[in-house]
Amino acid sequence: MTVTRIRRRPARTRMIEAGRRKAHIVRTRGIFVLPNLFTAASLFCAFLSIVQAMDQNFSFAALMILLSMIFDGMDGRVARLTHTQSEFGVQFDSIADMTAFGVAPALVMYKFCLFELGGFGWAAAFVFCLCAGVRLARFNCNVGVVDKRFFQGLPSPAAAALIAGFVWLAVENKLPEFISGHLAWIAFVLTLYAGLTMVCNAPFYSGKSGISLKCAPFWVIVLGSIVFILVSSRPSLAVFILFCLYALSGYVYQAYLFFADKPNPVVPGEKEAVPAASAAEEEKAK
Repeated sequence: MTVTRIRRRPARTRMIEAGRRKAHIVRTRGIFVLPNLFTAASLFCAFLSIVQAMDQNFSFAALMILLSMIFDGMDGRVARLTHTQSEFGVQFDSIADMTAFGVAPALVMYKFCLFELGGFGWAAAFVFCLCAGVRLARFNCNVGVVDKRFFQGLPSPAAAALIAGFVWLAVENKLPEFISGHLAWIAFVLTLYAGLTMVCNAPFYSGKSGISLKCAPFWVIVLGSIVFILVSSRPSLAVFILFCLYALSGYVYQAYLFFADKPNPVVPGEKEAVPAASAAEEEKAK
């Protein structure tokens, strides 16, 4: 009787073939179409904004940044409503956000008036772009760590809207004379403020635990009506004022927390550090 011996392949060969099969599965796996279409639309608006800024069409470029912000706000909500969240969507959204709210606003502001300042102008534009990248990277790292009711630093879409609103308002010649007379330097300060505020630790309200739509206080209806009237009559002025107020709100709330001796909700570990400090003081007192 002849015994046939089965020769097994080396373990290294089997591992390589298994890895190739797994890689093939990853490459052929599809993506969710609907939420990523909104992300692609946001990226397209950012690209169109850059092109229009290069053609000196600054009003349209600013509007494209604002439209990109709308699409960016919709992709995440669509993904949650349709249960189509994915890691690919998260990474794609971050890349689109960097282009739409980092590169595009910086280039639009530079081409609009910052170029008049020479090196100071492009340095301010780069600082804004850099801070937007840092802001987005920090946001991805702190998901599930900080309080969801607040953003840590000014959100990049709001910073981009502040820049776009300023450009839109200036193009329509609706800025006060003392601002229009020193437009480049005002833009320089605003660009640096928006960029550095993105990477600060001030808490900005996120709206994720907002007022219920079924039952809201009377002042919400009055405030909403005022905003609607302002947007309808002078949209560029309304956009700029609204985002200026929002860009200041984080510092106002941080000052309130400081004087009230309350922890900052967006600084990881600060809530835990307060009881530890008080415990140490009690030990010293004993």
